[in-house]
Amino acid sequence: MNIAIVTDAWRPQVNGVVTTLGRTREGLEARGHQVTVVHPGDYLSFPCPTYPEIRLAAWPGRRLGSTLDGARLDAIHIATEGPLGSAARRWCLRRGMNFTTSYHTQFPQYLRKRLPIPEGLSYAWLRRFHGRATRTLVPTEHMRRELVAQGFANVVIWSRGVDTALFRPLDRDTLNLPRPIAIYAGRVAVEKNLEAMLSLDWPGSKVVVGDGPDLAKLRARFPAVHFVGYKFGDELARHLSAADVFVFPSLTDTFGLVMLEAMACGTPVAAYPVTGPIDVVRDGVSGCLDPDLATAARRALNLSRTDCREAALERTWDTATGEFMSHLARIDGAGALFGGAALLT
Repeated sequence: MNIAIVTDAWRPQVNGVVTTLGRTREGLEARGHQVTVVHPGDYLSFPCPTYPEIRLAAWPGRRLGSTLDGARLDAIHIATEGPLGSAARRWCLRRGMNFTTSYHTQFPQYLRKRLPIPEGLSYAWLRRFHGRATRTLVPTEHMRRELVAQGFANVVIWSRGVDTALFRPLDRDTLNLPRPIAIYAGRVAVEKNLEAMLSLDWPGSKVVVGDGPDLAKLRARFPAVHFVGYKFGDELARHLSAADVFVFPSLTDTFGLVMLEAMACGTPVAAYPVTGPIDVVRDGVSGCLDPDLATAARRALNLSRTDCREAALERTWDTATGEFMSHLARIDGAGALFGGAALLT
């Protein structure tokens, strides 16, 4: 089958959306399918306001249309709601073609932290964007319920996986710091609520892996915290393995892949009991969830690192790719592409 994935988030960006789409493409190609990824790197682009690391395609409609017209597609999946996603949606609607979408980011909450935009207005726009899709894919059951409660229809679950060959327990001497070591890895940005972790009354050390628009401000405000920048591959696995607890302070993530990566390294997770962590972390087994983040982090120190690893082993990218395939819709509406899936509302 010939499948197009249209996304406004792609390499060299480093985030869960890019990881998910990259792994999904690899999984589809391993099963013999042809995958075309339409991304901003192929277009004239401009920096995203308030987040210049992210490049957005400028006026992509005509070129995107030519790409899709010539691709002889069986299915199209629109992964994001940015300029490319919007252009692909228009292309499908003008031709009466089916498409699926996915909901990776809680934009109403994200935007509200940066701009005075009411969440109700954002949800109205998102309902319109996703409302014409055959299915909208979300990563967890709690996220599905939230969107249904907001009036979204045809919402189904597309889970996530973790590379347990890369992310595995390694020697714990990478971080030569006073213990216990609390670590965070991800974007250093306001929507990640990172100050909640950095402000913890913690007896050992705090480490932040990553970069982002708030790095300079937080580094100046929290001089005792070790900001080590981006880490990738084996080096990231070594940092996660060396920590005693992975602290995930976000209140707005739809999933949080890095939690699975930490668990696969044997490191328990501490997080709030909110969408994302509540579907990823087994409270008292692979991590601890508590409205008080410090309480969650202290409790997590007592958990078995072996149990954390075992919980992560249950999440595979092969299973996630199979779920993605089951939700795709044939572009011409002539029956199910891969057997179809029941719609959950």
